Amino acid sequence: MTATPNEEHSQSTWRRRWPLVKKVLTYAFFVLVTVLLVSLARKLDWGEVWHTLRNYSAQTLLLAGVSAAGSYVVYCFFDVLGKRYTGHDIPVRQVLPITFVCYAFNLNLSAWVGGIALRYRLYSRLGLRPSQITRVFTLSLLTNWLGYMWLAGLIFVLGGITPPSGWEIGMGALRVLGAALLLACLVYLGLCGYSKRREWSIRGHDIRLPSLRMALVQMVLGAVNWGLMALVVYFMLSQKVAYPEVLGILMISSIAGVITHIPAGLGVIEAVFVAMLADEMSRGAIVAGLIGYRVIYFLIPLLLATAVYVALEAGAKRLRGRNQGAQTDDGSAAGTSGAGQR
Repeated sequence: MTATPNEEHSQSTWRRRWPLVKKVLTYAFFVLVTVLLVSLARKLDWGEVWHTLRNYSAQTLLLAGVSAAGSYVVYCFFDVLGKRYTGHDIPVRQVLPITFVCYAFNLNLSAWVGGIALRYRLYSRLGLRPSQITRVFTLSLLTNWLGYMWLAGLIFVLGGITPPSGWEIGMGALRVLGAALLLACLVYLGLCGYSKRREWSIRGHDIRLPSLRMALVQMVLGAVNWGLMALVVYFMLSQKVAYPEVLGILMISSIAGVITHIPAGLGVIEAVFVAMLADEMSRGAIVAGLIGYRVIYFLIPLLLATAVYVALEAGAKRLRGRNQGAQTDDGSAAGTSGAGQR
């Protein structure tokens, strides 16, 4: 069926206007979050925040730290899965530190810095082609959000999270959203398992469906990573809120952080948690727990990742020096051989 000229004009007009509409919606959401944060800051008892932070037990910090470390280890295997998907020959011992650095920078400084720029820089130095790096990054991104989709979908459908009474989105809407997320996961699994066509080319990039087994591994890895992330928050809230509820709220707040494009969802997560836990904990205790979560899950790994990145750069520099030295030696040997022949 061929579109009429009016339909084509309407579609063309919508495509031109969509970037502006998206930008306006993003700014409107950002303003809303800012208003919530200002309101929150005014009502917050900062003395309680610092008191809570000073009185965390060593056991709580240890449990949160172990959970954070476990999450980073799981995420590092996203790129190990990407190694199998693309078939590149970079050893796992080199893939793991690269993925760790990319994840820490991604969380703190946005996906453009950690997820994309650093991946291309570090992997290209090890000989991967841009097309291979793109496929590794795409699989990693898909693994993360597949884990989110089926986990959040299950929580929303089962009613694991109850929106506050003042929110426009209610339980029914959440259940519908959850069902849509689960349906999207099932469609993906169906394509990976039964689609006869396995490859597409979009704007010069080849896309190949993984196997059904790999798709299932993606969903497990992604979900475990989100689960461990929520476990850090659970411990930093001193286990005063049920873990499934913490997990559900993290699911909602993470989407809000993505919409605002704020690195690490700074402030967004706090606003959502305070809004949804206001009847169960004091605002000061919630904010203190989330500050501790940011220190353990974001800032400390960023410091470690910076040190690892410096070591990777130094290693790459030494490797270039050895390669240049070898080329010089080969050239000298060739020159000597040529002189002998003359």
